[in-house]
Amino acid sequence: MFYSTRLRLIIGFIGVSILVGVISLFVGSQLIYRAVLNEATMRISRDLNAAREIYLSRIMTMDMALNVAALDPEFSSLLYEKNTNRLLNKIKKIARQSELDFAGIADGNGTTVCRIGTNSTAFEKETVSNPVVEFVLSRGKAISGTVILPYEFLHEENPELAARARIELLPTPMAAPREEGEEKSGMALCAGVPILNGQDVIGVIYGGKLLNRDKEIVDTVRETAFQGETFKGRSIGTATIFFKDLRISTNVLNPQQERAIGTRVSQEVKDRVLIEGERWTDRAFVVSDWYITAYEPIIDIHGDRVGILYVGVLEDKYVFVRRNLLTVFILITIAGMAIATGLGFLLAHKITVPVRRLISAGNEATKGNLDPEIGPISNNEIGSLQTTFSEMLRSLRERDARQRAESEHKLILSEKQASIGKLAAGVAHEINNPLTGVLTFTHMLLKRTDLDDEIRNDLQTIAKETERVRKIVKGLLDFSRQTKLDPEPTDINRLVKNTIELVENQALIKGLILEFLPGEDLPVRTVDRSQLQSVLLNIIMNAIDASDPGDSVTVRTGIGVSSAETVPAHGREKNGPAAAGGDESGRGEHAVKGIEIAVTDTGCGIPPANLDKLFDPFFTTKDVGQGTGLGLAVSYGIIERHGGKIRVHSEVDKGSTFTIWLPLEDKIEK
Repeated sequence: MFYSTRLRLIIGFIGVSILVGVISLFVGSQLIYRAVLNEATMRISRDLNAAREIYLSRIMTMDMALNVAALDPEFSSLLYEKNTNRLLNKIKKIARQSELDFAGIADGNGTTVCRIGTNSTAFEKETVSNPVVEFVLSRGKAISGTVILPYEFLHEENPELAARARIELLPTPMAAPREEGEEKSGMALCAGVPILNGQDVIGVIYGGKLLNRDKEIVDTVRETAFQGETFKGRSIGTATIFFKDLRISTNVLNPQQERAIGTRVSQEVKDRVLIEGERWTDRAFVVSDWYITAYEPIIDIHGDRVGILYVGVLEDKYVFVRRNLLTVFILITIAGMAIATGLGFLLAHKITVPVRRLISAGNEATKGNLDPEIGPISNNEIGSLQTTFSEMLRSLRERDARQRAESEHKLILSEKQASIGKLAAGVAHEINNPLTGVLTFTHMLLKRTDLDDEIRNDLQTIAKETERVRKIVKGLLDFSRQTKLDPEPTDINRLVKNTIELVENQALIKGLILEFLPGEDLPVRTVDRSQLQSVLLNIIMNAIDASDPGDSVTVRTGIGVSSAETVPAHGREKNGPAAAGGDESGRGEHAVKGIEIAVTDTGCGIPPANLDKLFDPFFTTKDVGQGTGLGLAVSYGIIERHGGKIRVHSEVDKGSTFTIWLPLEDKIEK
């Protein structure tokens, strides 16, 4: 039962459904997570921009109010008259309208004339400097922005402000260590405007809003950016103003549901925002919950980074959205898997009925009946299988007949080649002796001085053509394998190098790049050095002849593998390895290691129609008189007698690679 096709199909459908479902769930969950996170990150970036605008608009409102007041000519006259009561009334009115925590007027020497806090009037030298007034007097122009105010200044302005500024540092996970236990300085939004009498600065009107424990700005940011949006009874948005790394104004709640004043930002955020001055947006744990957060530095009037502006959106909302989307996605995936499984059962049943018939027909075929009954042909893929099965049986019958014919043809061809070899050897021996006589007497006649030019030209033609016949005879002798091998231990790399030196001039004259890339640690191989060199010379010269000026010929050596079962006749492979080291063992046959010598050119290449004829005797593509067509045939015979093979890989207009493979073990025919 466990080996039936029906069960395997069902299991396959279920397995594929589960695999696709799991992959879909994984990919889908990642896409949903990234989409939700990107949406939250983009939103929080926009919210931080809104928070910054609210922060800056509060400074601008304060600055405009004080600038308008400073333009009132009554201020300069009252200040000149030292009418502190009326000055105080006017500054208190401005403070109420602009919601300032502190405000006052100082004279041209920096001495406070009046302030809205305690000790509201005084014409005495200050014991504590006023940083806003000093900045205005030193620059001679109005300023506005963030200012760090020392505890002593706040206490002199109003002891209540000094008390509000004092914040105890609470232990906070992942925060940078700080030695002090509390922060007494205050961070404030301040503005200062000079009071002019003509071109002279006779005083300064200043004011500000202390951010320590302030609720207005952070709550305005939350209401503006998040518009009261809640999740499970909690506001999804929070905003915070940090003095250095300390929360001094926030609507982030601690576990006791109180504003988390005194907690601090993590060291990572502090380093990135306060120290490096970068904007930071990421998922972060804030006090007691995970938020998608955005931070940017707050710059004071001196251009220093003194604090951090933060907004964050509760991650739980996006987790909830992501979980709901993922749940729907999971349900859809499970439903799809269930439908696919049901279809698998139905399809498996329809498939197995004709398959059983094919199994029965196959059993009959194994018993010798090559024309069994396979039932009606279905109108689907199974029908194609049935048709293919019938065609297979027909092909088996035809193959048997064809194999018998091929065996007979191969036997005849083998006998024919043997006869050609014997005939070639006999003809070569019979022709060689009279040919030597013809050539000898021709050269003797050429030595005579009484010959006219026409006869001398004819004799030179006879000598030239006789030499050509001698080369053909020598090729016939080599092809008939009459030359005995003279094996000796040989360094293959050295042999190749010496051979290349013989043809360097020809390559140089033709304008080719001839390169040798020797393999490392090649073992010494017993070969007929002279005949192997003649094979290399023949292949390299063929590569040079097939190349144009500017092309390259590269010779490589190395260790490669070969298999006798995979190499066609003459060792030719039209789509075989293109360089030394090619592996032919990928078809299941026994691989044999050997030494490979590959000659690669970038020339014209060999047409596919000529690949099967390369090693045939007398086949050549060269012009008449330029080649006998025996070089590669002889080369193949020499390599075969060494127990090796020659492989060819070529592409038209791209080049060719001839690879000589010799087994590591000596297999020379004696």
